[in-house]
Amino acid sequence: MAHGSGHLSSKISLWQKRTEEHQEKQLINPFSEWEGASHRAKLEKDDPQYGKPVEGSWTELRGRQAGDHISGEIVELCRVIAELGRRMPDNTYTITFGQLFDAYTKISNKLVGMLMRARKQKLVEFEGEMLFQRRDDHVVIRCLRVPEFE
Repeated sequence: MAHGSGHLSSKISLWQKRTEEHQEKQLINPFSEWEGASHRAKLEKDDPQYGKPVEGSWTELRGRQAGDHISGEIVELCRVIAELGRRMPDNTYTITFGQLFDAYTKISNKLVGMLMRARKQKLVEFEGEMLFQRRDDHVVIRCLRVPEFE
């Protein structure tokens, strides 16, 4: 009987630990309706964890996977610009938005968003805030470098 009660107490201990972890998560969950949550410390905007998923959570994992996917798409975009564009003496590549739009929409329907992300990462540059089909077909896009992606 001693063997069985030890097994049971370890199960109870494990369950208690999970309960405490859940309650701790509910304290920081802004959508929690649990009564103890009203006493949680409020997150400040300058807190380094503000707006970030809980470390080790599924949300963090999905965010990392999405970031990796987008990075791969940006690398592909830069490769397409290098393949279809003109190589310049400074080893950059240029292509007009119209040319890129015609070719790239067969690959992805997210061209404008990818261009904006690539510009934020200082991989491409172009005039204007956002590019629109037909209106901005003449705008030159310069690919500053083609990054490597694993």
